Amino acid sequence: MELSQRARIRAGDAAAFAELFDAHAQAVYRYAVRSTSDWAAAEDIVSLTFLEAWRLRGKLRPDGDSLLPWLLGIATNVLRNAARAARRHEAALARVPLREAVPDFADELVGRMHDAEQLAAAQRALAALRRGEREVFMLCVWSGLGYAAAAEALQVPVGTVRSRLSRARTRLQALAQKELRTTEPRGVGGQHWMGHVELSRSNQEKDR
Repeated sequence: MELSQRARIRAGDAAAFAELFDAHAQAVYRYAVRSTSDWAAAEDIVSLTFLEAWRLRGKLRPDGDSLLPWLLGIATNVLRNAARAARRHEAALARVPLREAVPDFADELVGRMHDAEQLAAAQRALAALRRGEREVFMLCVWSGLGYAAAAEALQVPVGTVRSRLSRARTRLQALAQKELRTTEPRGVGGQHWMGHVELSRSNQEKDR
């Protein structure tokens, strides 16, 4: 009998793991980009996520459907660790005497600048959420996971996912409206990314 992809990965099959990477690397990358607002950092997160997935392959459940929730759960932990490391780094830099800054004149692509503005607007609002609410929002709304899959990724009950997402939506709606009142409309910020919140509601209803 042919082994499932899960069984092959658990057994250390490199070819099966390569298939996993090909299937889900882009989804993990998009999740990381939206979490960090940094394309280079997101690439590092993807690499660390799949390295950790390989290390943890023996703990992969033998049954289940998509492996994306498992990967995004690992990516969430990698992002947490990266955030802690960044805070330690910033604290260390704060203790170093200031020197005259050298401006960076590197050219930026116009499209990336526009995307960066959108990500920055979303990041400002998401930063105001509790970590659990932020992670659920990113998994369910930005990565398109259902309640059950997000619960699997975060290893929390489905009811916890529902309540966190509800609180996140309520707070983000208020924050988006506040930003729209205080910034000039440029097609970015609240109007752009909060549309995903409304769009996701109908999708999430399917999981109820």
